Amino acid sequence: MKINKTSSALRRGRLLANAFGVAPRLRGEGGFTIIELFVSIGIIFILFALAVAGIASALSKAQMNGTMSNAHQLYLAQFSMANDGMSTDATGLAWAGDYAPALTLLEDYINKLVRPGYLKGGDVAKLLSAPGCNLRVNVNNGPPASVTFVPGTMSALKVHPVQERDPANTIFATSRNYVYDTAINGSAVPYGPKGFIVVRKGGDANVFNSRQATVAGWGNDQTKFQNGVGLKHGDNVGTVTPNDPAGTLTY
Repeated sequence: MKINKTSSALRRGRLLANAFGVAPRLRGEGGFTIIELFVSIGIIFILFALAVAGIASALSKAQMNGTMSNAHQLYLAQFSMANDGMSTDATGLAWAGDYAPALTLLEDYINKLVRPGYLKGGDVAKLLSAPGCNLRVNVNNGPPASVTFVPGTMSALKVHPVQERDPANTIFATSRNYVYDTAINGSAVPYGPKGFIVVRKGGDANVFNSRQATVAGWGNDQTKFQNGVGLKHGDNVGTVTPNDPAGTLTY
């Protein structure tokens, strides 16, 4: 028996077209041809891929803004504590870099805020977490209250040893993936090369893109870099040295 291959192909094309709600046609009939159908499907897939990329970018921006907000909440607790310390001469209420002996653990610094009530123990894990950095803590309600970091977890933020005498553009805290004046490692968490967060002693917080991580991204203008990203504790104005300052607290 002779098989009509053309008719069989048309039948398969019509079945495929019907599945997409489009009727194939031969030239001269109404509707789409099979070729037009596949072109349309290809365009739909391209548009879908572009939409997914846009959604992913918007999600990353929203997550970074959330981390920036958390970092700013940490700053507000620190500012309130240091301000009270200045007005009462209480040595236990100070900026991270003003303690003697110097703080060496982020957990100890956080407890400086938790014990007097500037930060609630139950809020610590949320404030210090971000995608890829889900810090967990054990909360002791005291009195005095305190927290213990759970081993194997990590903080999304790190705190620089800023002091009372430092100017307002000195960096107070950054996201974990950023090392001062150093290109961002693509695998660094959170956010990798998508961007990084900086909060400065004056209270301003910003999200930067990875191109702004180094002086080169600011036209090799060191002063512009310090005014934009921030001044590193210990650096002189107009002179940028890479890497975080000694005494930066992370976990």
